[in-house]
Amino acid sequence: MTQRTNDARMRLHVLASGSKGNATIVENVVTGEGILIDCGICKRDFLSRCDEANFDLRRLRGVFITHEHADHTKGLGVVYRALVKLEVHPTIHVSDAVRDASRDIGELLERDLCDIHSFAAGDELDLAGFAIHAFATSHDAVQSFGFRIECGGDAIGYVTDTGVVTPQTHEALGGCRLLAIEANHDRTMLAEGPYPYPLKRRIASERGHLSNEQAAEELASLLHDGLVAVVAMHVSENNNDYELPGKALREALAREGHGAAVHVARQRSLVSI
Repeated sequence: MTQRTNDARMRLHVLASGSKGNATIVENVVTGEGILIDCGICKRDFLSRCDEANFDLRRLRGVFITHEHADHTKGLGVVYRALVKLEVHPTIHVSDAVRDASRDIGELLERDLCDIHSFAAGDELDLAGFAIHAFATSHDAVQSFGFRIECGGDAIGYVTDTGVVTPQTHEALGGCRLLAIEANHDRTMLAEGPYPYPLKRRIASERGHLSNEQAAEELASLLHDGLVAVVAMHVSENNNDYELPGKALREALAREGHGAAVHVARQRSLVSI
């Protein structure tokens, strides 16, 4: 299969991805505007990786929160205060349940630093030249979400922190030029690893995290001529490595003769596609 690249209107900058902290910028390459998905990293790493990605923080228009777990929100307060010093005031987009469950978002509300906008699964939000479609994922949080981001004829599918791919998630990921999909663990490494059994069961459950194999199966079901690249997200440093997810995704592509590029997001370095 061949891939079209002339519809590219967006870039994906994964600043960090993993159990120690998550943050991703989606950039409109025409206007330079962008949105941030989650903010679970420190101010130093956030600022340095945005600089490395050549993303102008003065063009950041909004922050979208997938769920309340600390590795997705713990940097929000310190990063937002740094943005305010730069006279940048992105809106925070979060569901009511996640807002109420998050201490980090609660601290922002107490300081009255930002405007917070509520969304729910099925909503479409317009910001930074994007149409952002929120869909529910299956995770052990009060609520959790993935996003389909569209700009002109371009589309990015973004899903982490889900134990299964629901029909709604599968539909939202269809026809995207870029896919960011969780490949959290290797099933054998998880089963034979040091984690206590209840934690292993949680990770492997329908409200846990997608394995390399699940990610590869989903990728195989989403192939189309316009798919240009896929990035493995939220890779575990204890139950996976940075080679296995890429290998599983490349094998799924090779079986269908598809030429999409494969990237693996990192915990401590930038990956831009």
